[in-house]
Amino acid sequence: MTDWIHAGTWEDLQEQGAKVIKGGIAVFVHADEVYAVDNRCPHMGFPLHMGSLCDGILTCHWHHARFDVCSGGTLDPWADDVPVHRVKVEQGSVWVDPRPQVASSVEKQLRRLREGMEQNLSLVIAKSVVALVEAGVPAADIARVGVDFGTTYRSAGWSSGLTILAAMVNVLPKLDKYGRILALYHGLARVARDCAGQPARFLQQPLPETEQQATEHLSAWYRRCIEVRDIRGAERVLASAIASGMEPNELMSMMMTAVTDHFYMDGGHTLDFHNKAFEILQHIGSDSAVRVLSSLVPLPARAARSEELQHWQSPVNLVDPLREAFRELESITWSAVETPASTEDTPEQAEEEEQQLLALLLGDQPLQTIEALTNALRSGRSPVRLAQLVALAAAERITRFHTQNEFGDWITVLHTFTHAHAVHETLRRSANVFTVRAIYYAAVTVYLDRFLNVPAARRPSGEHAEANPNSTDPGWLLKLLDRQQQVAESGEWLAQYLRQNGDIDALFNTLGHALLREDAEFHSYQMYEAASAEYDRWDAESGPLAAQAKQTMLLALTRYLAAHSPTARELPHTARIAWRLHRGEKLFEE
Repeated sequence: MTDWIHAGTWEDLQEQGAKVIKGGIAVFVHADEVYAVDNRCPHMGFPLHMGSLCDGILTCHWHHARFDVCSGGTLDPWADDVPVHRVKVEQGSVWVDPRPQVASSVEKQLRRLREGMEQNLSLVIAKSVVALVEAGVPAADIARVGVDFGTTYRSAGWSSGLTILAAMVNVLPKLDKYGRILALYHGLARVARDCAGQPARFLQQPLPETEQQATEHLSAWYRRCIEVRDIRGAERVLASAIASGMEPNELMSMMMTAVTDHFYMDGGHTLDFHNKAFEILQHIGSDSAVRVLSSLVPLPARAARSEELQHWQSPVNLVDPLREAFRELESITWSAVETPASTEDTPEQAEEEEQQLLALLLGDQPLQTIEALTNALRSGRSPVRLAQLVALAAAERITRFHTQNEFGDWITVLHTFTHAHAVHETLRRSANVFTVRAIYYAAVTVYLDRFLNVPAARRPSGEHAEANPNSTDPGWLLKLLDRQQQVAESGEWLAQYLRQNGDIDALFNTLGHALLREDAEFHSYQMYEAASAEYDRWDAESGPLAAQAKQTMLLALTRYLAAHSPTARELPHTARIAWRLHRGEKLFEE
């Protein structure tokens, strides 16, 4: 009995009714029985010994959560079960085992996370994420719960919440521990919100196996089904392709070919969502491939097709020149490497050519741009490198976006950039004559966005960094973003920070918290992830263009976040509650 805690005599406890003993355990005498539970209400930590016990139900007086005092089970799923402790009465003395009867476990927390998603309970999701991260559970295992849930309980298929979750898993290395908790929580909570009240999805089965399975026809069949918006047919062909053992890059090539058969589908979201689905599969494993990839099928089948839109055909006909360029692509063999392929060019010459192409992309001559892209591929330039340059041009549009434009047009330039980034990432994994078409769609959209740089915002220089005592403090940026529309101010601060050689890792962590402390809209998550990834690609290089590109990514990201801050911050407030509860803080005290 040496490990047990003496709670007092039977008579004293019967007289007191409730008592708190060592270890934060509440002991109750009720109906001639003794019970012991953790004194912290599992909902928000209020002392349960101050509650009411009637007919075996212990009620917390803060939010009226109810618990079976014997088992600890709650009648209110939003509250969690309270841990119970064994009790012994020997020779008139009451003893309590300090160890809870059912200890918390990873399996329990994973189950609780799924329950929180099923009922769309943000605090339950947050508490589970905190506990799992603190227990050292890999982020992929936590994200897998959300991916499996989000691709099962939403009949419409892949959602923006799943895209947010995939993006946040990608950026976890940029964040500190609390930032990682916030990132996973934001993604999981958004998936739960997307699925709330939605019917489940039912998977199509593969075609029956035969000795001569026509796997070589599956890509053509899938493409045809998407063309005529046949969702069920496409799902079954896809299931058959996966069952046949088709490699991930082959699957990606098949699906992205269908996506790029039409121009800039659904404002770029269709290709971006496909890319994110393949990225999350790299994290959680291919066991979820059927459910994840089949959830994408409704997107291209239902998407708007930009070649049908007026501004792609008038006043400049962009559709016919693009189709002519695509016919030429069939006779071109390009380089698989990401840097300029020509061995005759010096690094300086190659960079000058890329600067010229960048200027053309940002100009107002779309037919020349289309021709230049085709010529670059014909001369041996890598499509991956061209996609990287187009993404840089799209980021420059955000950097030079003037606040005199309508506020909603931030999303217009954002769509182009995140689509261009998705094209870049897609081609790094799987490039063919069809998926390369997406480079042209992104380039034309950069052209169509040109009026949002008229007038063009001044690119900040940071020339007076030495005069600003806060120019090396990343925390100052968070203070700046506590005020609305600090777009120019935050851009100038960033330029000063870079001029002072500020810590880039600390900056990305701060920008991550600037995002995750807000009730961010969908596109802000996309912006942080895409800018971070593109920065890292350029960071592997040296030279003036790489330096300019890295600054452009940071300026675009900072200005975009500044334009969309602050918000009510309800979502991160819930995460902060969960974090404080895990640390044992008393929320009910000042």
